[in-house]
Amino acid sequence: MDGTVKKRTGDSLFADVNLTGVEVKAKRKRYSRKNNPAVELMKRVIAAKKQNKLTNKPYYQYQNYEKMTISLNGVTGEMLDSGFIGRTPWLRNQVEFSPLSGQLILPFILDEKVTKVMYRKSPEKQRTVVLGERSEGINQIFETGNIFNALSADAFCEVDIYDNSIRLLRRTMTSPIADDAVGFYRYYIMDTVKVDRDSCYHIFFTPNNPQDFGFNGDMYILKDSSLHVKKVSLSIPKSSGINFVEGMQINQEYSLLPSGDWVLTVNDLIVALRINQSMAHGLMVRTSTRSDYSFDPIDDKQFAGVGDIRKDANAEIQDEQFWRANRKVDLTTSERNMGKFVKEAQSMKGFSWIMFFIRPVVENFVETGFNGKPSKFDIGPVNTIISRNFIDGYRVRLSGITTANLNRHLFLSGYVAHGFDTKNNYYKGEVTYSFNPKKYIPMEFPRRTIMFHSSYDVMSPSDKFLVNDKDNVFTAFKWAKVDKMMFYHRHKLEFEYEEEWGIRYLANVKVEKNDGAGNLHFRRLSDPDTELTLNTTELHFEVEYAPGRTFINTKQNRIPNNNDAPVFKLSHTFGVKGFLGGDYNYNVTEASIYKRIWLNSWGKVNCNFKGGIQWSQVPFPLLMMPAANLSYIIQKRCFNLVNNMEFLNDRYASADLEWDLAGKIFNRVPLLKKLKWREVVGFKTLWGGISEKNNPFLERNQGSTMLMQFPEGCTVMDPNRPYAEFSVGVYNIFKFFRVQYVRRLNYLDLPTAHKHGVRLMFEMTF
Repeated sequence: MDGTVKKRTGDSLFADVNLTGVEVKAKRKRYSRKNNPAVELMKRVIAAKKQNKLTNKPYYQYQNYEKMTISLNGVTGEMLDSGFIGRTPWLRNQVEFSPLSGQLILPFILDEKVTKVMYRKSPEKQRTVVLGERSEGINQIFETGNIFNALSADAFCEVDIYDNSIRLLRRTMTSPIADDAVGFYRYYIMDTVKVDRDSCYHIFFTPNNPQDFGFNGDMYILKDSSLHVKKVSLSIPKSSGINFVEGMQINQEYSLLPSGDWVLTVNDLIVALRINQSMAHGLMVRTSTRSDYSFDPIDDKQFAGVGDIRKDANAEIQDEQFWRANRKVDLTTSERNMGKFVKEAQSMKGFSWIMFFIRPVVENFVETGFNGKPSKFDIGPVNTIISRNFIDGYRVRLSGITTANLNRHLFLSGYVAHGFDTKNNYYKGEVTYSFNPKKYIPMEFPRRTIMFHSSYDVMSPSDKFLVNDKDNVFTAFKWAKVDKMMFYHRHKLEFEYEEEWGIRYLANVKVEKNDGAGNLHFRRLSDPDTELTLNTTELHFEVEYAPGRTFINTKQNRIPNNNDAPVFKLSHTFGVKGFLGGDYNYNVTEASIYKRIWLNSWGKVNCNFKGGIQWSQVPFPLLMMPAANLSYIIQKRCFNLVNNMEFLNDRYASADLEWDLAGKIFNRVPLLKKLKWREVVGFKTLWGGISEKNNPFLERNQGSTMLMQFPEGCTVMDPNRPYAEFSVGVYNIFKFFRVQYVRRLNYLDLPTAHKHGVRLMFEMTF
């Protein structure tokens, strides 16, 4: 090679970097860590980082300003001259030139945030106070527009290269100065250069295997005893197969304070996005500037209470004077005009009708507000209008919910449904009062509500495990015949309270009447010819702790966003005989733990453990059944090949392990590598048993007035033989789909057993 090295990040967004005066012979000479000056230097840098981390200080604090802009990238002259943009003045006026991409862009979302970060070493605590935040753009047009903001915040977290693992794109990557980085990266000393008058080593690094999720980049290390990072530029190798990201650049700069400490002051992120080749490019730019560093002692009152993040009461209503004082990066013309841009979009002729058809697809609800008037009542979910089950055949349902535009504290929701085969009419009604005002729907985090629910409908006992609505048209297709169902009259009063820092309390009282339907019958052992109605009254208490968990709000439910957060749950249910018509006394205790374990380039393992005990003698509907998924759609935390009520226990323990290898193997197979498929394997097991007092097959229990006959196909598990199934799957098929083969390992002699099957799922991932 000659004296010029060209390095490219993998797409047209970023310019070539020309480095002169160095000869690289990587193609001629095999890379070796032994006697490699670059490796020896990096070992010293890694050893020195322990002294360079700010967390060595007893206290520190700083203020952070962050601006994020989402734009349409690559607006062409043809679009301006003869395309829709050119014919629409309010779009054309929003177009501007971006020096970062070197192209014309059309900004359509702007977010700004000012935070104060405080740290105390002993006892260790970090507190972030949100002083101001604002959002403008087309996300305001959708009531669930915060989904994009929440996903962006979770996918494009702030990077600290002094951490061993860097969370980015909803996965973890090895930092170039991690403790084990020398085994993951290859390092090259490019030159000794001046960076802002400081003499630095210029290091280029790249993963040993470009298919692994890691970074390419350039690092500038101070040529002194501190060996502190002065400047770093990170990008993602294109061969790593990241979805929807055509190019990414992270630029960080460290500055010297008068105290002699080096601190991060610039932390910028540039991402070129594209869903597929037929769709336009997107450009996300996040600029982050830290200032006002201080190492003075901080009053302990600033760390009082639980939770790592606090929001100032005026954070969302700060005036322009606040933003002028705290904005560290000037807004561009289009960013300043973002509010005007949104108003002109909403005033476009036919805009209301366009959104009328788009919203049901995006949000699964139809809004009833027109001509700029906010919707006070939304119709939906749309995907429950038509469904099917064993009892009703086809059924239709009309659902809806009031919004915060009617009342920010009081919400009404429910549905009416009709089954064509049974000619039955069903209903559900809910009244929810929220103690904290909501922006649109009552389930927004944190949930602090009291709710009354009343319903009459038909369901399968396994429907209670579904994440989706039981009438979801996509889950109506079953791999097994679901003929054990029941009619229910249910009335429930519930109180729920959540704290921002992760604790959740729930208490409810529920009165329910169940009648068997199809092949589900309620018959006492003492009187097998008489059909009974199951009447119960329950008091239920639950506490859940999920530190660091965040949510994405949709109109139908809310989805956990940061699944890295562990979740601990404990609940107890009391059945009360003689209270509000209840016929049984019983006690049920359940506990569960969820934890995600990252394995760096080997992906992640999701671990779910759950167990429970029914302490009392009860009829079979009050025993514990496995969380069975009877649809072809993958349901997280459910067994794939357990039939409806196949096992009935009064004590159980289950484990659900899923290992997502993120293409670690497929990326090393030539043909599969081009497809960018990724592999996932899973294993689920259930240990269960039933005590003698609840076993209807024992001779001593024949003639019991408490126990009921087990329905056909229901089995008592062997406590010495846990149920087990495994799965192997491929996801990232066409970037949006997962296909999974599931195999049942035992209890294959049961008439209800299915040996194997195929399950599907729509899944988007980076």
